[in-house]
Parts: sequence; structure tokens; C-alpha cells
Amino acid sequence: MQNFIAANWIFPVNAEPIENGVLEIATDGTILQVLHLADAAAKGINNIQFFEGALVPGFINTHCHLELSHLKGLIAKGIGLPGFIKQILAQRQKPEEEVLIAMQKADAEMYHNGIVAVGDISNQLISKSIKQNSKIYYHTFVEIFGFNRPSEPIIEAGVQLKKDFAPLKSSVVPHAPYSVSSALFNEIAKVTQGDDISSIHNQETLGENELFETGTGAFADFFSALDIAQSDAHNLGRNSINYHLPQLNKNVNTLLVHNTFSSKADIDFSKTQHQKLYWGLCPNANLYIENTLPDVNLLKEEGLKITLGTDSLASNDELNILAEMRTLQTLTNVSFVEVLKWATLNGAQFLGIDDNYGSLEVGKKPGVLNINLNKDNAITEETTIKRLF
Repeated sequence: MQNFIAANWIFPVNAEPIENGVLEIATDGTILQVLHLADAAAKGINNIQFFEGALVPGFINTHCHLELSHLKGLIAKGIGLPGFIKQILAQRQKPEEEVLIAMQKADAEMYHNGIVAVGDISNQLISKSIKQNSKIYYHTFVEIFGFNRPSEPIIEAGVQLKKDFAPLKSSVVPHAPYSVSSALFNEIAKVTQGDDISSIHNQETLGENELFETGTGAFADFFSALDIAQSDAHNLGRNSINYHLPQLNKNVNTLLVHNTFSSKADIDFSKTQHQKLYWGLCPNANLYIENTLPDVNLLKEEGLKITLGTDSLASNDELNILAEMRTLQTLTNVSFVEVLKWATLNGAQFLGIDDNYGSLEVGKKPGVLNINLNKDNAITEETTIKRLF
């Protein structure tokens, strides 16, 4: 059985928006036709269900921490990344049942909010059952870290965790430049396979750059308070992206997450180092932790491939890509067409699933959402999401 649905606007993402557009969709969600209302009438199609607003593809959340969902509302806002990490370390351990219930609710929340695929950070196996039973596609980033300790046991544990997540898609990735040694970066590169994708937290706080440039700042103080010795990589007059980017595997799609303090010089450097980079933005988490945003207009002007993420409920009030889009539209004047591509097709391309997700194209099953934009195609607090397929 086929369904014909129409709206004031259809945003295919891979093509120009269609005013008064029509989608023909199979019962399983496969798109069969994308056409104008006039073309549908000319074909004698009249059993069309009309929706006010716009039809868009399902959203892609490229950065999430499902296993931190039980920390919602427990960590104060605006305390900076070192303070945030301290709170994560202090409060993370909870009874397994509590963690599982919170993850289940978070997964359901994302589905309700129109998210069809997620790139999820995991340090343990606890989220596997949630992901196996979810209606959402997950790629798990098995995140590892270690500076002043041997790399072999760390990489062995990471590889084993990746195996344990099978048959779900997963890959072993570094946590952040301040938490991964050169030796461990080398081990991660060795186990990265051709069909893997990678991810790393990048320049999320000013103290991260200061640690590598001068060996001082908030992160240096954080390490000192924990009695962690600085590495040979610190205090070398270069910032964090200059440390980690040359050590990443260059042959796989790689997501730099946050980029809150990335500069034009950093972007210029990245272009000489890695041709498969994506730049993930989690604006509401950035505001939650550091009360600042990346230079979004700079990233846009540089023609970078931008994706969107929610981060975790430890650093966000909700797991809602539409809310991330609204923040960017409100605070950085990004157009709806631009931010929609970041929220859909770019994310699908990064995850390697754009053959089925990310755009309203014939043959795909990307999910179809109905959102009620205002007359200027702006997302407001009154904008809602209705999941149609």
C-alpha cells in the first residue's frame, strides 16, 4: 500500500525546497516519488493527506552519551569543562537498573523527537540491550583514554568491548587530546579498519588549548588537583588540535566534536592534515558547560562539513536535534536550509548511512517528519515535531 502526503513545503535536503510538494511513501517508509502538487494532480493522484508546515527527513544525532542519561539535572550549569568532568567522575556510578531505565527513556525521547540515527559514545557495554531493541540506528564509539600508563591493556580492552557490541556497528576511538597519549593514538590507528568511522572531542574549553600551549590554565590545575603528572606533549607551544590531528587515521570519516575554541588557523591546519573531517556542533551542551558557542559563522564560511549532536543529558536538558537547530538559528543567524542539512544529510554521510538516511530521495527510508515553521522558515519555541514515518 502506498501513502501520498503533502505539505506547504517539502525540504528534500539533496535538492531545492518544493512548495506544495507531495511524497509517495510505501508502508515500510520507502520513498517512491517526490513531486509537486500540480504533477500529482496531472497523474490523477487525489488521495493525498495534507499537513500544515514542512516535511523533512529524520534527524541524525552524531554525538550522544546514552550511558550518562541518569545524570540529567544533577550537574550545575556554567561550571566549565574541568568542573563538569569532576562532577561526572563523582556522580557517574549508580545502580545498573537506574542507569538502564534512564537510557530507555532517553532512547524513547530521541525517537519521539524525530531522531533516526545516533553516533553514541560508550565506555562500557551497558547500553547494548537498549540499542539492540531500539527503533533508532546506532553506531557506537567505544571511547578509550590514558596518558601516563601503558597503552596495551587499554587498547586490548577497547577492542574487546567493540567485539562485545557486535553485531551492532562500533569503532574504537580516542576520548580527547588531553586524555590520550601519543602511544595510545598510535594503537588506535592500528586497529582502525577501512569501514570504521572515528570521533574525538576537540577544543571544548580554552583550558584545553592552554594545557598544550603553556602547560597552564584550568586543565593544568585540574590535573594537578588529581595528582596527575603532565605529559611530554604539554607545554610545547602548540594547541590541542596540532597535537592530536596528525596522529589520527586519515582514511576514515572523523568527527571533531564541539570545536568551541577552534580558530581560523586551526581550520587552515586541519585542511592540510585530514580530508575526511566533519565538525560536530552541540550548541546547547556548549552553553550548558561553558556558556559559549563555537564561531559557527567561521565554520560555515570555511565550507566545513558540519553535523549536529545533543551530547548527553548530563550536559543538556533534552535530546532534541530540533532544539539544537533552534539555538543556532536564534544565536548565529544560520538559515533553516543550512542547519537542516547539518541535522540530516551531513550526519548521515559522516555515519556512512546516507544510502538510506539524510534526505527525501526515491529509494531511501530516511524517516519523514512534519514540523510547523513560521512564515520565515524559522524554528521557534512553538515549533513542534510530528513523526509520520
